[in-house]
Amino acid sequence: MITLEMMPPLMFGGLVLAMLIGFPVAFTLAAVGLSFGFLAIHLGFFDLNFLQAIPGRVFGSVLSNELLLAIPFFTFMGAILERCGLAEDMLDSMGQLFGPIRGGLGYSVIIVGFILGAITGTVAAQVIAMALISMPIMIRYGYNMRYITGVLAASGTITQLVPPSLVLIVLADQLGKSVGDMYLGAWGPSVFQIVLFAGYTFVLGLIKPDHVPPVPLEARTLNGWALWKKCLMGIIPSAVLIFVVLGTMMMGLATPTEAGAMGAVGAIVLAAIHHKDFTTNDRRILIIGVIAAGIGTLVAMLFTENLVFRLSFAVCYIAVAWICIQAARIPDLRDLIKQGYESTMRLTCMVTFILIGSTCFSVVFLGVSGGVWLEHLLTSLPGGVWGFLIFINLFIFFLAFFLDFFEIAFIILPMIAPIAQKVLAPVVGPDAALIWFGVMLCVNMQTSFLHPPFGFALFYLRGVAPKEVKSSDIYWGAVPWIGLQMIMVLLVIIFPVTVTGLLDKPLNVDLDKVKIEVPQIDLPPLDLGPPQK
Repeated sequence: MITLEMMPPLMFGGLVLAMLIGFPVAFTLAAVGLSFGFLAIHLGFFDLNFLQAIPGRVFGSVLSNELLLAIPFFTFMGAILERCGLAEDMLDSMGQLFGPIRGGLGYSVIIVGFILGAITGTVAAQVIAMALISMPIMIRYGYNMRYITGVLAASGTITQLVPPSLVLIVLADQLGKSVGDMYLGAWGPSVFQIVLFAGYTFVLGLIKPDHVPPVPLEARTLNGWALWKKCLMGIIPSAVLIFVVLGTMMMGLATPTEAGAMGAVGAIVLAAIHHKDFTTNDRRILIIGVIAAGIGTLVAMLFTENLVFRLSFAVCYIAVAWICIQAARIPDLRDLIKQGYESTMRLTCMVTFILIGSTCFSVVFLGVSGGVWLEHLLTSLPGGVWGFLIFINLFIFFLAFFLDFFEIAFIILPMIAPIAQKVLAPVVGPDAALIWFGVMLCVNMQTSFLHPPFGFALFYLRGVAPKEVKSSDIYWGAVPWIGLQMIMVLLVIIFPVTVTGLLDKPLNVDLDKVKIEVPQIDLPPLDLGPPQK
């Protein structure tokens, strides 16, 4: 006889078994959840009316969730920027700038990976673009093959952590926290991770200088101001787009969905100005629009919004609309926009179906007291808070061998989030507990793209690498960078301030001591007139 206490572990076991068969995860989740739901009804653990919560949550929490509308916008932005030529220009200019120093090409890949991560948010595009451009150059100048494959794959996964990452949006939604706070918490670890990657390259240059040799100065095709101009032409438009997306969100001027919409339009503009058919007159119109936006911003900061403010931004909007129309008239850009729509549709549909399937699973799991079983299991671990964090991170690290980050976030996170809130609140406070926990898991889940033999970044790299690059070099090359990412996880665990340092400090107010004093106003006596007869 199956008891109530046996149902939660049986559900987990059934889910793992169904996934091993290779059936799509979204339908596996729904099938396992509904199967155990009908079994629970048969055994009398709850009645059929309980399952009404599934369509209620699907239509009330998934399909009507405005935060998830940000996902297609950011996906479209990444799909446009990955093919518009921005990566090629930045890698070429950064490679020539840093190339003459030992490990310079590695530094350029890491820095460009960080910048692209802040404007694209897609691992596949980043790995493929950087591998196609940088790998032949690094091979030509004698870089170690395992270092080449490792730094290209790891730099592509940086986009998982750097805002505006899709992972952080999903984590914020599942943890019930604001996207802005999640982005603020992720900045510290993302910068530290870049320093860690660059530090590894620097140490490797000291220990094994033949692995990361400098590029001869005569190999440069640009020098002086021409080189710096090309670097700035890639960095400045990217910085503007980052501010438009992240700056407006963190300043409270735009919601994540609105910021994503502006980023999608900005990506089209950025792709247009990088295209060879973009004319000088179009550039002048864009410059006029940028100047108008600057004037409007200054007016809003120094004065109240007035006619000058409205006219300035009207000019800016007209300029942006003109650039988008011109982009649609260029055949290459029109095809690029179409491909962006298609890839956005595919990813958005995948996320939606996984969410619906995970809703079916989680409702039934909670209905058979799975939350109580999981809380008892995790809170009884030895080591208290640190034992909980070590176990969860090892568990997520193991799951990342087999599951994508979307699947981990939608299946596991809703179950352990309430427990994490209770366990971690005494360490960093109730407001920052889930932000700390979410960023920590985001750092951990980066490794899902690097795990041999199923890491997607390794598959992308294998697909575009030349034939002389062995698969063993790709797999072994990823190992040191996985170690660096796990070191980053430990740093986030040991030093929570790396996440919480930029968050707003909670107001420590004792509600029992709050006094509201209302000043007494002496009113003249009310004259009601002569009495009524």
